[in-house]
This record gives sequence, structure tokens and C-alpha cells, in this order.
Amino acid sequence: MTPHNSLRILHFIRSIDLAAGGPVRAVLDLSRGLSERGHEIRIVTGYIDPDSADFPDNDRIKGSVLPATTTPGDFSSLTGIGRDAKPYIDLIQQADVVHFHNVWLPALPRFSRLCRKLGKPYIISLRGMLDDWCMEQRSFKKKVSLALYGTSVLERAAAVHCTAQFELEQSRKWFPKGRGVVIPNLLNLDPYRSPPGPEVARQRFPELLEPRPKVLFLSRVHYKKGADVFVQAIAELARRGTSVRAIVAGPGDLEYIEQLKALVRKAKIEDRVLFTGHVSGDLKVSLYQSCEIFALPTHQENFGFVLPEALAAGAAVVTTKGVDIWPELESSGSVLIADRTPKAFADAIESLLADPQRLSARRAGAPEFVLREFDENRTLDRFESLYRSVIDPNTAL
Repeated sequence: MTPHNSLRILHFIRSIDLAAGGPVRAVLDLSRGLSERGHEIRIVTGYIDPDSADFPDNDRIKGSVLPATTTPGDFSSLTGIGRDAKPYIDLIQQADVVHFHNVWLPALPRFSRLCRKLGKPYIISLRGMLDDWCMEQRSFKKKVSLALYGTSVLERAAAVHCTAQFELEQSRKWFPKGRGVVIPNLLNLDPYRSPPGPEVARQRFPELLEPRPKVLFLSRVHYKKGADVFVQAIAELARRGTSVRAIVAGPGDLEYIEQLKALVRKAKIEDRVLFTGHVSGDLKVSLYQSCEIFALPTHQENFGFVLPEALAAGAAVVTTKGVDIWPELESSGSVLIADRTPKAFADAIESLLADPQRLSARRAGAPEFVLREFDENRTLDRFESLYRSVIDPNTAL
């Protein structure tokens, strides 16, 4: 172990590309937080996107792309290691603990065997990949993989990490003899302690200056996230005579976005729906602050960074039980859980707008809930305790 009781933590993730969603951000934010506490972090990946990596500029966080000639597909090849395993052996030998962030990494059986051979404990973060909805997609292939190697690898892990109790309840059947541990993702809450205010977004998007209530969808614009349900809910509100300004923010497949715009034109709600494209930094926080309600009709969300972010910015939230942290979110008093249908989301949005005083109270209490329940230091303490417990089983978690 490194001096001063610091840890050497080795992360394996398929790619470092923020367009891939939450898992990449989770690894980067956790690495930053742990490195600031004096731990040495190495991230091994098959691909680093030079445009969106946002890789930490920190001499305690090292990044490796192995093999050196990799392209985005190479790390997910049949073995992912190739003939020369020495670079991986060296990295694993130098680590105190190894943390994998992909259940379906084809090289995972070989990586896990290397860990066991070298006497290094390993942890696997599920990242929602064994949730019921996810297991229904390409179900046969996934079940075969679990039968051949996945369940064994999971049950031999020192710990299987879930971000919510609901995720663990769904996933445990695939590793019944394994050790499941629940720790939420690390949230960087600094931007929400001193937010920029709604003016930044209003200057960029003058439509937000309109007096009618604003309802925001901010995520990857994808079928899985329910963007089509959101647009149809806004159309339903228009038919009822409930006037709102809807914002669809985030990157997405151009063909799917065009399908959404076609839905908007068909429903004749072009004057109600604004597509902003990708937003980040102060603009993203300001956009949250500009809207009374945040709505995400998702099929499945392991953690859903955007949901606590929206609450931290002071928006009321409507989402579904497809979010693994939905019980925690609902306990805030600022979140409505609805069925994933246009009517149910229109009903929920309309019910919030019908009582402005209650809506204001929901919004006012939301930031305090997030800052308390997702406190960064408490989350980092739990990850440190997990790592120490698998390195030394006599250490209490």
C-alpha cells in the first residue's frame, strides 16, 4: 500500500466518452474525489474521446489506453487483452484494488482471473446493466453470457456495487451467492451551491423569457429516455388548454430528433417546444433554474444524474419507477412518480401547475434534500470504506 494509508485504485471502463452517459461521468467524478483525498488512481480504457473526455488534469490520476493502438472497438473484442497480457499484469500488481465498470466487457473473465491469480480483490459496478428492463433487451445473449461466465465472475468479486437498493433487488437473482453493496454515485454539487441564476439560459434562449411555465427534458435524446413520451405529454397538455413552454435539451441521434420534431409539427405545438441541443456547465445549471418542472419519462435509469441535479437547482421533478433511485427521490417530497405514458405525465405536470403555492414549496425544499442526501464527503467515505474492507476483510464497512 502507498504511504500515509492512501490507496492505489485501478479502474477498468470500456471508453472515456461523455456522450456514452452516466457511467463515464461516475468514474471520472469518483476518481477526482478520491485523488483529492490523496489516493492514486489509474483508469484503463479502450478509448478516450479527445473531444469529450474531460480527463482530469491531476498527477494522481493516470489514464491508460491499452493496447496502445486501440480504436473504439478494440477493447470490446473477444478477449480484450490480446497475446501480451504483461501491461495488464503490471497494472493489477501495482494496485491495491481493481474496480470494473462493465458487466459485459468480453475481457472480464480474463481480467478477473488475473486479479485472483495475483491476489488482488476486485469490485464490479453494475451500472444498471442487470436491471429488469436492460435484461429484457437482447435477453438471450445476456443470459448465455451470465451462464457461461458472468454469474461466476460476479459471485467471486469482493463486492458487487449498486447505486440504489432497487437496483440490488432487481439484480441479485443473477449473482445469488455474491456480495451486493449499495452506494450512490458521487455527485459534484459545487455548481449548485452557487448557481449562476436563470439569466444565463434566458440570454441564450430568449423563449425562456415568456411568462408561461417551463417544463424541461434534459438528457440524451433517445427512445430509452422517453423523449417521445415527453413530446406527446406536451401535446396532450395543449389539447387540454394548459399552456407551457417545453424545452428538449441534450445530444441525440439526428434521425430520432427529426422524428420528435415531426411529432411536434403533427401536433401543431411548434410554438410550445424548443430544442436546444447539448448544454453543459453554467448554461445547463441555469437552464434547470429557468424551469419550474423537470420531466423524464425514462424506461430505465440506473442513477440518473439529471434528476438530483434538477432538484439541486430548484425544479420539481416528474419521473418513473424506471429510475433505480425513485424511492429515495420520492421521499424528498419534490418528486412525482408517474406511469410512463403521455397521459400520466400530462396529469402529473398539470397537477403541479394547478397549485402554484404547493409547487413553490416543492421547489424550495428540493436543493436542501439533495445537498443532504448526496453529500460528496459522505459518499467518498463510503467508497473508501468499501475499498478498505475488500483489501482487509477485518476492516468494517
